[in-house]
Amino acid sequence: MDKPLPQTLSAGSTSDKRVTLERLHVDIRKVQSIILASTSNDIQKQYDRLDHVASILQRMKEVYAFPNGYTRYVDTKEFFRNMMAEGSFVQEHGVKMLSLARKLENLKVGLNNNTYIDMILQLLPPFFESFIINSNMNGLEKTINELINMLVQYEATTKKFALSVLVERLRLLRRKARGPDI
Repeated sequence: MDKPLPQTLSAGSTSDKRVTLERLHVDIRKVQSIILASTSNDIQKQYDRLDHVASILQRMKEVYAFPNGYTRYVDTKEFFRNMMAEGSFVQEHGVKMLSLARKLENLKVGLNNNTYIDMILQLLPPFFESFIINSNMNGLEKTINELINMLVQYEATTKKFALSVLVERLRLLRRKARGPDI
């Protein structure tokens, strides 16, 4: 749809080609009608003069598209301010950060993998402090996906251990409340 379809075919064209061309013209008119019907009356008047769908779409992109710089600014701001809430799950936060990192890569922001990793670690709550220290001391090269998996494992292991410690404390408190065994 980059250029208008021919109105007619050459004299030697088959009937199948003629039928196909007619169907394409009908489809293009439908698409144009749908595009114009989904806009306000003022906008319809502006674009009704354009006779080709591709020219309408191109003009709309030029007029209404966000500049790439603004999109990059908004996405970068969201990435750098996306602090993980205390008590929320690291997997949800990790998936969100991975999605934002991919957006920034597509916008060619120019951050390298280590910068993404550092930012993700900085945006974690204090619960992950020992993980961050160990991660920095070991200095292993990892991808964002590997980091997220490591964080999920750490969270699950640490919370499971904390729960078992609480259960043991509760058991000891109950034993003290009953008194010494005779």
